[in-house]
Amino acid sequence: MSGGHDGAAGDGSPGAGPDTGGPGARSHRTLKSLLGAWALAACSADETTAVEEHLTECAPCADEALRLRDAVGLLQAERGLDLDPALRSRVLDTCLGRRPARIPVPGWARPYDTETARLDALLADIGPGEWHAPVQLRWFEEDEPIRRKATVAAVIGHLMAVDGLIATALGLDDPVDALGGDGDPTSRTEAYWLGSRQPPTRAVRAPWREQSHTLIRTVSFAGDGASELHVSYGSFGLPLKDALLERAFECWVHADDIAQAVDYPYEPPSGPHLHQLIALAAGLLPGTLAARRRAGLAAPVRGLVAAGSPGRTLHLEVEGPGGGDWWIPLDSPAAVASPDRAVAHIAMDAVEFCQLAAGHVSPQEAAAGQLGDKEAVRDVLFAAASLSRL
Repeated sequence: MSGGHDGAAGDGSPGAGPDTGGPGARSHRTLKSLLGAWALAACSADETTAVEEHLTECAPCADEALRLRDAVGLLQAERGLDLDPALRSRVLDTCLGRRPARIPVPGWARPYDTETARLDALLADIGPGEWHAPVQLRWFEEDEPIRRKATVAAVIGHLMAVDGLIATALGLDDPVDALGGDGDPTSRTEAYWLGSRQPPTRAVRAPWREQSHTLIRTVSFAGDGASELHVSYGSFGLPLKDALLERAFECWVHADDIAQAVDYPYEPPSGPHLHQLIALAAGLLPGTLAARRRAGLAAPVRGLVAAGSPGRTLHLEVEGPGGGDWWIPLDSPAAVASPDRAVAHIAMDAVEFCQLAAGHVSPQEAAAGQLGDKEAVRDVLFAAASLSRL
């Protein structure tokens, strides 16, 4: 509700009196009359600024603006992924003429924001029949490759079911909660697939996209203070910051699965976002390696040291856009990785490493340059593959 406007409003809205104030001032009534043009992006730069400042203060106008913008969206045909050659210059011109967002998306949430938008653009571009195209889901369990057939629509339902774990952590509605299932990704997905009265169709796109929009809005308003909220995945948990990166990673991987199923080109994430996803996977390797050792799937400890002390280390070098260098403690997550204690070196392409962590490339097939302790190299490659799951 805006303040500082005297006089009765002829349209029943408070404060809609005659124009008052300085030369640039506009009344509630004038700004309300511009909402239609604003929704159509037909306002001048000054008018756009005035309207958007007003929308932050006037709830009735903000609601009306959302309704008008939604109506305009219904009147416009969805566009494909093929970009207009002039788009880049228009976007740059617009960005230079606008102020930064009042409530920006946190940097740690941007990969999820971007990857859900890219997947939604792909879904907008496929035909109705392609929603039932077969998709091959792949991951590793206890060093064994797992394969499962699904459809494009079922994959989107899977993403929505697992994203519900983030919604729960944020206190939001969970679209899968009523279907039962434990709090881990696999059982939630099974509950969603089995609980559907019919196989998922393209109708799943709207609730999935609305859910992703809601998650992004919520973490944006909460800001960095929400980054350390805990998200439970059943048998393990992640801080919200890492959980959203994990969801961005899976969104990209399954978008690529869908693109292959419908024979559509699909690019990896941008370099900065890819770097964040690789850093998440690399950071999970020490704990995963320790869990595999407890399960008898990795070699025993060969140089246990006190917590916080330098221990045997593997140098993981990831090449290409998004790459970098990571140092992985081999014998205990509590040890400090040290270049001086490096006993092995793995060099991999960035996308190849992500495909390994997604279970789409086996450790034996991974195109990795290897030096040093072969046992350490094998254990880390298999630990990376075991990060994958349904």
